[in-house]
Amino acid sequence: MKAFSLDGHASLVTGSSQGIGLAIGRGLQEAGSRVVFHGLQDAVEGLASYVKADLMQDDGPQKLVDSAFALEPGIDTLVCNAGSFFDVHPLEMTRERWDKTMQLNVASAFFTAQAFAKCLVAEKRGGSIVITSSTNGFQGEMDSCAYDASKGALVMLTKSLAVSLADHGIRVNGVAPGLIKTPLTAQWMESRDRSVLDHYEKKILLRRVGAPEDVAGAVTFLCSTAASYITGEIIVIDGGLTTGQIGRM
Repeated sequence: MKAFSLDGHASLVTGSSQGIGLAIGRGLQEAGSRVVFHGLQDAVEGLASYVKADLMQDDGPQKLVDSAFALEPGIDTLVCNAGSFFDVHPLEMTRERWDKTMQLNVASAFFTAQAFAKCLVAEKRGGSIVITSSTNGFQGEMDSCAYDASKGALVMLTKSLAVSLADHGIRVNGVAPGLIKTPLTAQWMESRDRSVLDHYEKKILLRRVGAPEDVAGAVTFLCSTAASYITGEIIVIDGGLTTGQIGRM
């Protein structure tokens, strides 16, 4: 269906130098979109349209959006994917770690979306925003208070922005990945006994840990005209992890 094509579109994907973000950017490209990638490195091999920007800086989101539009003036799609995990046990949590989590995971997403939306509104163009949250935005996890809180905030940010930007023709949706193997999570998985992965694979209905490409398909759909009547929604991508109450024994 042509409705799933992104031919003629241009996209900016934050946090797209590796992992889920890179897969999302590649997926958008495969659907026909021109893509501006983003990360903290000076450059990433194989990524021609790439912007280095530190979203932890107050002016980082605006600088990123300005640079991305300089490369691709027709950008009409934004994927706010940048984020990370800085938690320790809650009794050991520091204000520095807490603020770092909220600054990167929540504030940078909002202010990048704001800068992007301002550009579209000024040019009287519609567009699409997709925000990467997590199943942690719905369910708590051990020693993840700051991360869980930030991902829950992104769920409501998605809905609130959808309400506020609808009259400007800008759709806002989100995805909530479950357990996905990325460079970040691989360290966690590989540092534990195999029984930990066995436990998750029994709990996940589809019997496997997800891959970044599993997230890319849903994001590409939400950015396409096939989803033109969808806004304010969160698609959970977890292989059924949060569907079953107990899982296999």
